[in-house]
Amino acid sequence: MKRTKPHQKTVSTQSRALSTQTGQIISAHGRHYFVELENGEVIKCFPRGKRGGLCVGDWVEISTQGERAAIEQRHERKNLLYRSDEMRTKQFAANIDQLFIVLAAEPMFSKDLAGRALVAARCADIEPIIILNKADLPSVALARQRLQPLAALGVPIKEISALDPDALHEQLLPLLRDKTTLLLGQSGMGKSTILNALVPEANAHTQAHSAALGTGRHTTTSTKLYHIPNHSGKIIDSPGFQAFGLAHLEAADIIRGFGEFHEPLQNCKFYNCSHRHEPGCGVVAALDQGLIHPDRYQLYLRLLAELENQSKY
Repeated sequence: MKRTKPHQKTVSTQSRALSTQTGQIISAHGRHYFVELENGEVIKCFPRGKRGGLCVGDWVEISTQGERAAIEQRHERKNLLYRSDEMRTKQFAANIDQLFIVLAAEPMFSKDLAGRALVAARCADIEPIIILNKADLPSVALARQRLQPLAALGVPIKEISALDPDALHEQLLPLLRDKTTLLLGQSGMGKSTILNALVPEANAHTQAHSAALGTGRHTTTSTKLYHIPNHSGKIIDSPGFQAFGLAHLEAADIIRGFGEFHEPLQNCKFYNCSHRHEPGCGVVAALDQGLIHPDRYQLYLRLLAELENQSKY
């Protein structure tokens, strides 16, 4: 009986059995993907047939015939982080251990976008860590103040200056050990500079933000996974964004993203309470008592309103 080679599986196709190898998608470009095999070799692949929905971080089975390689099967995901609106869905990455939400003292970050990213991470069971970049600037005092509601929830916040690589390594490398980490942030926060400090060969292009517009330009156009040199961690860089829709979440998912609601809602009088106007609402009571920050509650109301408006069409 013929034995398959190590790290290979057999996938049945229409009329034959193909020998496949396991690999991880490290970058995606339209209909083709670059897959890194377990031996470190990187192969350009196309999905078999109309198979889609693949993204960076996915573990897949690929087959090769001559110079052409095909993705035959995707392994079950541990998680998937993505954003969505009424028009489209944007996948960030799959099989992530933790999320670095990169913010900066300048240009000042959006609390709404940061809060949405945090909700998305909680709903996907991904551990979030806020990386506050440009902490050497005087404006960091205001940034700390704006982040206080999240700090009060126990969300880890690491202050760094990406222009000081030695200090950055000391602060971040221990957090990255043995983990796959996604770098996520709106444009202009310094993600590319952080990536270049951690993975010099990435050669990510940096570009100074526009002082006139108070925002940065997109410097990363596609998502890509990198191995941190002389380290056990992997880091995934993603394009900057200026919107973070959560149209894929249901009402129960949204509530799940607000950990501070979980205990108060046990006191709600009605089982189907929306935590807005119902009498005897435990969440509103906690808000009135100062146990829930008004900014967080307002974000919850916005997400719920977006969900309800979407349902009308």
